[in-house]
Amino acid sequence: MVNEDAKPPVCRIMDYGKYRFEAEKRARESRRKTRIADLKEVKMRYKIGEHDYQVRVNQARSFIASGDRVKAVITLRGREIEHPALGFDLLNRMVGDLSETADLQQAPKKEGRNITMIMIPKKT
Repeated sequence: MVNEDAKPPVCRIMDYGKYRFEAEKRARESRRKTRIADLKEVKMRYKIGEHDYQVRVNQARSFIASGDRVKAVITLRGREIEHPALGFDLLNRMVGDLSETADLQQAPKKEGRNITMIMIPKKT
């Protein structure tokens, strides 16, 4: 149907095989242009050295620059579980260091022995 409201109704005769082929071609093209953002993970402990911390921040920065989301995980082992505030401080520091390139999607939260947060690339 081209126009249902016309008197008499107007329709077009078409090759259905050709129509399906063109529709599938458009769908293939749109799938090819989309990019799926992966979730990359950066693991560390809160007793991390300054250079090792900078390596992790640079890894996260490169992941974000390529359009991926970044999940930062701090694992608490043994007696470290008594001091989760130190882990939260480290993740908040990481948020500050990556603030020019990334936004916080999920704030740091404790899940068992892990403290996790998720950052996404900033919208331009």
